[in-house]
Amino acid sequence: MVYDALFRTVFARMDPEVAHEQAFAAIRAGGRAGRIAFPAPRAPRTVMGVEFPHAFGLAAGFDKNAKAVPGLLGLGFGHVEIGTVTAQPQPGNPRPRLMRLVDDQAVVNRMGFNNDGAAVVASRLHRLRRTRAGRNAVIGVNIGKTKVVEPDDAVADYAESARLLAPFADYLVVNVSSPNTPGLRDLQAVEQLGPILAAVREVTESVPGGRVPLAVKIAPDLADGDVDAVADLALELRLDAISATNTTIARPESLRTDRATVEAAGAGGLSGPVLAGRATEVLSRLRDRVGDRAALIGVGGVTTPQDVRDRMAAGADLVQAYTGFIYGGPAWPARLARAAAEGR
Repeated sequence: MVYDALFRTVFARMDPEVAHEQAFAAIRAGGRAGRIAFPAPRAPRTVMGVEFPHAFGLAAGFDKNAKAVPGLLGLGFGHVEIGTVTAQPQPGNPRPRLMRLVDDQAVVNRMGFNNDGAAVVASRLHRLRRTRAGRNAVIGVNIGKTKVVEPDDAVADYAESARLLAPFADYLVVNVSSPNTPGLRDLQAVEQLGPILAAVREVTESVPGGRVPLAVKIAPDLADGDVDAVADLALELRLDAISATNTTIARPESLRTDRATVEAAGAGGLSGPVLAGRATEVLSRLRDRVGDRAALIGVGGVTTPQDVRDRMAAGADLVQAYTGFIYGGPAWPARLARAAAEGR
């Protein structure tokens, strides 16, 4: 395919973050000019009380600052989850912080929630929502803890992000599962997570335009018992959804990439097809635990149309991906959207 050849001869030879920035700029410019159009089928479904044009969307991480939403929707994504956004702006971790494992179609990232901060992103979303494209867009907002904020102050930090961003979100996601902010994953323990979710839910329930659905995103590295505990907490707090899963800190032996290259990539979250098995296990476990009392967003290792169908069969109401987009190219979202429509 044309994109495969382009990736091998051009993008694969570039620094991964530079390649991302150039692709992002092209999508943003195309969206502004209205020149991106990869039609995806309409297969509307209502999830969390929100109508989605179809079940397949872009996971958080690609558009951290809500700069390219129209262009991304033009590629065929049914919704875009922006972020992760933090209450305070932050530059993220030092470069290099994004590495490819090409033989596995995988990525290791330790970006560290680099973003413009909740106030700036909220202003950008406000302007977007005043346009025709913005009014019609389904936009999720993923929020995380500011790195310099101590864990004891995490509740207020998340609540501040929610206060600023919820008015412009179709749904809000509390991210406590990225491995790239020190101590963040410790907040998945229910005694830490409960107060955060309760505080954010209080904000989302009192948005002037009407309540905003709330989800929590968890890691694939949680033990099964901890997955169950988060599911029970989500039900107790009447959350609308659980997103499963984020990236993994594991480096499975099943990776095709030679171990020296894997080790050279360093610390960070691993994403790509290698994550699919565990992500699907967690999704199935959650569905068994929550029944129809909460929606589930299946994410992690989604690469092929069959992956989309498998996640929906395992109980996902929505399916998201990101790393597959890097390797699949601009026609890839519409292909997976068609699979989502089939699995309706």
